[in-house]
Amino acid sequence: MSAPTASPMDGSPQVPGRIMAGEMAEQPAVLRRILEEGAPRIREVAEHIAARNPRFVLLTARGTSDNAALYAKYLLEIRLGKPCGLTSMSTTTAYEARPDLTDCLIITVSQSGGSPDLVASTKAAREAGALTLAVTNNARSPLAEVSEFHIDVLAGAEKALPATKTYTAELLALYLFVEGWRGGDGAESAKALPDLAERVLSRQDEVRQLAGRYRFAERMVLTSRGYGYPTAKEAALKLMETSYIPALSYSGADLLHGPLAMVDNISPVIAVVTEGKGGEALQPVLDRLRDRGADLVVIGSQAQTERASAGFALPTDGLPEELQPILEIIPLQMLAYEVTIARGQDPDAPRALAKVTETR
Repeated sequence: MSAPTASPMDGSPQVPGRIMAGEMAEQPAVLRRILEEGAPRIREVAEHIAARNPRFVLLTARGTSDNAALYAKYLLEIRLGKPCGLTSMSTTTAYEARPDLTDCLIITVSQSGGSPDLVASTKAAREAGALTLAVTNNARSPLAEVSEFHIDVLAGAEKALPATKTYTAELLALYLFVEGWRGGDGAESAKALPDLAERVLSRQDEVRQLAGRYRFAERMVLTSRGYGYPTAKEAALKLMETSYIPALSYSGADLLHGPLAMVDNISPVIAVVTEGKGGEALQPVLDRLRDRGADLVVIGSQAQTERASAGFALPTDGLPEELQPILEIIPLQMLAYEVTIARGQDPDAPRALAKVTETR
């Protein structure tokens, strides 16, 4: 199958990946909808939960939503100073453990809100005394029904197997929730996002050129630190589920603790360099990668991309560090799409996957 010459945004039924591409293109509108329509409800939920003052937060999710939950963990710990962890659902669903969750907030993030283990673990958490919040794209889902509070990410139906618009919608909804909890106006801080997302999506040709580097890649490494680390994990997931390239994601700190040994001058490395403290913490890692002659591509500021083998400069325009992941992932979604097309595959139909994964 040859790569299509038509734009992925043209909606042509002959173009492989047209559904994924169309949903990527919807992201500015989804972000705008959340800011204009969803923000008041999210702030209301945040105020109710803030009044209960939970002492600890646990996040529950799978797949792409798990990466959104990791982003929320950074927000909750940095912006609110709340101890926060990621749950292991099997302790409840398989081992039937029932920890005391009094004064704990359980946030369950799920695109569909339909996976049985998510529903069962959230129900058990509520019975164990937890305050429960579901963040989904389906207000009528079983997960929303068993949770005390619910936030609808308002992304609209997502039909492509690789999640794109629901991921960025989850990030923005979680950001607005945390800012509402701390009494800030998250919508004001995020108001530039839809326009910035449109600017990123308009640079399809740049991403397609970048994708040429990875058409025959046998493996890839993605790395970041801080708020950018969930982006690296989500980008690796997108590349694996669409192009089938083994893509390994590491915190920059963890990369230095052993995995760096596998990096050589033919190993593609993508570094997500967020402007701010996370990007500053990643600099020693970038230096080590350059010393090893790695094929380094940077997603970040213009200054950072100029020092790499190649890159994609993000139009952050003073966007706060904690909001940059919402932009960072978009060119990487586009990259996964373009690499998959270049390899003669259809990103709309990854083998062996279903849209709703019913783990137990």
